[in-house]
Amino acid sequence: MALPSTGKPVRSYPNESVRRVIAFIPPGHQHLRLIIELEDQIIVLHEAAVAGIVRAYVNIVTHPSRRAVELMLRRLTKAERKPGYADWQLIETGRSEDEVSEEAMKIWLSSQ
Repeated sequence: MALPSTGKPVRSYPNESVRRVIAFIPPGHQHLRLIIELEDQIIVLHEAAVAGIVRAYVNIVTHPSRRAVELMLRRLTKAERKPGYADWQLIETGRSEDEVSEEAMKIWLSSQ
């Protein structure tokens, strides 16, 4: 099913849909790639994307009451980012937890 506001398809993958995960650093590179093999597709993520996902996950599961966080892609200037880090990073938006939760529920429900 597609989310009305974006027209993008929404897919939900329960645990049993994840067939395999491979983390590796390609020869000649310094940064990790993560391969996620799902029942219907294979996704390859670069380290910066994985780091953003992990930050969001840790931000929620280790906080006693936080229930939602949103990160959005942003290009950082050289002065804003650490040496060796990617230009493009997933950065916290600052939207309220309620706003993010409300949107997330709509997306999640559209996948059911």
